This record gives sequence, structure tokens and C-alpha cells, in this order.
Amino acid sequence: MKGLKTVYICTECEYKTAKWMGKCPNCGAWNSFAEDVEEAAPVATAAAPKRISMVPTGDNKATGFTDLEIPDYMRQNTGLSELDRVLGGGLVHGSVVLLSGEPGIGKSTLLMQICDALGETRRVLYVSGEESGGQLKLRAKRLGVRGKNLFILTETNMENILREMDRVKPDVVIVDSIQTVYSAAVNSTPGSVSQVRETALSFINKAKNDGISILMVGHVNKEGSIAGPKVLEHMVDAVLYFEGERQQAYRVIRAIKNRYGSTNEIGVFEMTDKGLLEVENPSEMLLAGRPKNISGNCAVCTLEGTRPLIAEIQALVTPTAFPAPRRTTNGIDYNRMCLMIAVLEKRLGLKFYQNDVYLNVIGGLHIDEPASDLSVALALISSVTDKIIPDDLIAIGELGLAGECRAVANLEQRVKEAARLGFTKAVIPARNIEKRKLEIPGIQLIPIKGIYQTLQLLKEQE
Repeated sequence: MKGLKTVYICTECEYKTAKWMGKCPNCGAWNSFAEDVEEAAPVATAAAPKRISMVPTGDNKATGFTDLEIPDYMRQNTGLSELDRVLGGGLVHGSVVLLSGEPGIGKSTLLMQICDALGETRRVLYVSGEESGGQLKLRAKRLGVRGKNLFILTETNMENILREMDRVKPDVVIVDSIQTVYSAAVNSTPGSVSQVRETALSFINKAKNDGISILMVGHVNKEGSIAGPKVLEHMVDAVLYFEGERQQAYRVIRAIKNRYGSTNEIGVFEMTDKGLLEVENPSEMLLAGRPKNISGNCAVCTLEGTRPLIAEIQALVTPTAFPAPRRTTNGIDYNRMCLMIAVLEKRLGLKFYQNDVYLNVIGGLHIDEPASDLSVALALISSVTDKIIPDDLIAIGELGLAGECRAVANLEQRVKEAARLGFTKAVIPARNIEKRKLEIPGIQLIPIKGIYQTLQLLKEQE
């Protein structure tokens, strides 16, 4: 048998090379090569079966489009309505879901919690390659999981896991994590690109053939993306990211890909000593502890799928002692902040080039929609001029490079959420009023056409 050899595999296109390269010559991706170890492939035996393929081996024939039937996807509630919202209404029968997040964020806690609700009607097999049975039992006791119809398997060998699945015949399988599982048919170390691809392919093949719902935990690399080949995300039916700061109590789960639902929904949880608790009203949570009568503070309403969220944007503009002022953002795209600063300097003549600028979204929320531009601009203007924005005022709108305020979608839904939480004034694009007469009880609508009117607005509030 030949000795082991080291190869480098591109995680984007799986191109192989004998030496590390900064740029993949096949797909052009930068810094995408991961080290792997290979050896001569052994003869297939009972201990090392042939690789499994998702391609059907039978004779397939083309079917007319009009003869096809729309399948009725059966869903199972997980017991956490926030997770069901992200999945599109529940866990789909025969689907494969990949859950990813940073270490210690609460992935294993979330999966152990849903075992209780799933076990009411289904058989659940929890496959752990990182913890012992005693550790899982201790966590289940802390979370109050009774363990009805729950089976625990501490195994990392792919072939042994498949045999145990045939014996237990579960309806739901949880794999924690896919990077710890290895197949004897693949001649590389566990967690390598080849092992992750082949073991995930085996689970997907089993799920589709036997109608088993599988949830897999995926580790992340130092860049924050899922470790392993990029094709792994294309193979599964849904990709969920668990986000949040480990130092904070709140967690956000969002769908990056979902074949059975929307990718815009998010679920909000609070981490406690009893596990993850659902946050049914995230807006109140994000506004809790908001300072009063402080400059550089403005509220905004964003849409995450069908759910309106009111977040707090804080800006701090302070004179710099360095030739190049510092720019720092948290929760908002850095380039978007630089664009807003350039518009305010050009159109309003504000001197940001003499100041450091710090921008933050409270609660660890990430805002990426243009409807937050007006709120960011107001927070920056308030901080640099030291003029206070009223606490009961909210700003919603998109800004262009000419300083114009453009219309946003679903404005009525956003303003109603603001009125429900006690806001009495809403700065909105005038274009939205021109398109449709909008009247919402309990809140005053202040339409503006451009960024020039914001200075007049702040003067009127003095």
C-alpha cells in the first residue's frame, strides 16, 4: 500500500493540487485551499463499502410536466415556534437541515430542546461525536427534557451509524457534528473536505430514500463560514445560521437557504440557565434600556421576512487626534456607513473628516436593508451637531447620493409596529405619501423629500 500523501483541496470547487496556492486556478477563489491527507484507495469490503451516490440506479424515464403532481410536504412542529417560523412552518418529512454557528452559541442546546416535542409523535436518534452519553443526559436533565422516544448514540463511524439507523428506524436523526463523522471508504482524516462531503452525502441519501428528517450541526471556520466544501450547502435542503455574541443573552437564528420556506425569517431566543427561551416580541427586547435625551440615538423599523423589528441605532462622532479619522461599525455594513458620511459631508457640509465615527446597532442585530439609511443619517447628524432626537421619533427611509429620500416597501406595517410600541412621530419618505394616503391613529407622519429637511426637523424639535 502506498504511503500517505498531503494534498490541498479547494473548498469552493474541490480542485486538488500538490501544493498550497493563494488563488484557485479552476474557480478563481482566494485562500480557499484546505489541507487533506490521502492514500491509495483500498479494495471495497464489508468494513469499507463503496461510496454512496445520490443518483438513482434504476431506469428513469422522462415525465410530462402536466403529469407531475405537487407533493404534500408533511411538517412536524419542533416545539419552538421561533424555529418553526425560520423552517417555514416546521420540520419537513425527509428533509436535511444544516445548522451552523460559532462554538458555544447554543446549537447543541437548541437541538436537545426540540427532542422533547419531536419525541411526542416520532422516534428521535441523537448521534453525538463530541460528547458522551453521560454529558448528554446531564444537559437533558438541566433543560427538562424527558427523553420520550429519544435514543442516544455516541459514534463517529459512518457505517456503524447507518447500521444503527436501520435497527432503531428513527423518524428524526440529529448529527452533532458532521465534521466528527468519518467513513472508512474515504482515505483521509475526519473533518477533511473529502470526509465531510462523503459523510453528508450518505446522510442525504439515507434521508431521501427512507423519509428520515436529519438535522446536522456544522462547524464554522475562522472566517465565519461553514467548514468543509462549499458544495455541502448546496446538497442540503436548508442552511440555518445561529448568530449572537456569547457574552450577550440573545441569539438570532436565520435561514440562508430553505427549499421549503422563506429565507427572510428570523427567530429570536434568549439564553438562560434553563436553555433557550423564545422572544415573542423582539422589538421590546431591542429597545429595553434605551437612554433618554441623548444625542446620536435614533430608532428604525426593519423587516425580517414578515416580522417588523424596531432597532436602536447609536452614533458617536468625536474629534480625532490622528491624521486619518477612525471609522467603526457594528451591525451595519461599513461601506454603507461611509456612503452616508460622504452624502452628509457633500450635501449638508458637515465636517466628519475631522472626527472619528462609531456606529452601533443595539442587541447584536445586523441591519442590511436600505430603509435604515434615514435613521443612520439622523443619528450621525444628531451626534455631530449634539442635537437631541426626540425619544418618541422613528425614521424610515432610503437615501440616494443626491440626498433624496426614496420610498420603501411595507411602510404601513412598519409604522403600525412603531405606533404599537409608543412612538408618536415617524419621519418617512414623501414619496410613500404621494403614492397612497396613509393615516395611522396615534402617530404623526412627517414626510420629507431629502436630507436637507432633517436639519430643519431637528431645529423644530429644540
